[in-house]
Amino acid sequence: MQPALHITTKVLSGNKIEIEIPEAKEGDNVDVFVILPEKVETKKRSVMEILEVIHAQRPPKSAEEIDRYLQEERESWDS
Repeated sequence: MQPALHITTKVLSGNKIEIEIPEAKEGDNVDVFVILPEKVETKKRSVMEILEVIHAQRPPKSAEEIDRYLQEERESWDS
């Protein structure tokens, strides 16, 4: 089996990479495989779409429910 070396490196300016191979000698031929990370396509959504998703996850509250919640919160400040 051929020896293999796994190296992770950063792409430098000019879209170049630099690797050091301690096991190789100057002038040796080597095969280099570059595996690019998978890029996940993110769909851009409007603010309205995001708000629709949020509202779908939480049923809307009545004014009375909101007032009751705020009153409970205010009362908890005193304790």
